[in-house]
Amino acid sequence: MTAKQKAAPQTSASQTLRAHATVHDAKAAIAFYIKAFGATELFRLVEPAGRVGHAEIQIGDSVLMLNDEYPDFGAKSPASVGGSPVAFRLEVPDADAAFERAVKAGATVVRPLQDEFYGDRMGMVACPFGYRWALATPKEQVTPAEMQKRWTKMLEGGKA
Repeated sequence: MTAKQKAAPQTSASQTLRAHATVHDAKAAIAFYIKAFGATELFRLVEPAGRVGHAEIQIGDSVLMLNDEYPDFGAKSPASVGGSPVAFRLEVPDADAAFERAVKAGATVVRPLQDEFYGDRMGMVACPFGYRWALATPKEQVTPAEMQKRWTKMLEGGKA
């Protein structure tokens, strides 16, 4: 490594698994995630033509890697493939405030906020880049057995 080269930034988040999202406009996505979810940009690698080859943002203690589309390498965004089956979950201290912030930033409501049978206050939004984001605040610890009981009751038409 020469004196002018620097190692890629090391984050404080140590994760075994990191998500990597391809978007149709990485620069706009980074700006949106900063505004909607309080992300911090760690770094980005930009081609001379402006396309983002790789970027990393941190949301809470987690890192999300993202890039612009590279169809020649199979990296296509949800906009190019008709949507994404992938959703992200953010545990936040206040789901109501996080939900409001995301909607004000331009996210659309997928599922309104509500107290869920599994013990969370949760709502889901879609970002302008084709991904769904569940914003959740744990309210109570629910065992798997109790969760199953509540889910079954809910599916049978009762209140969970």
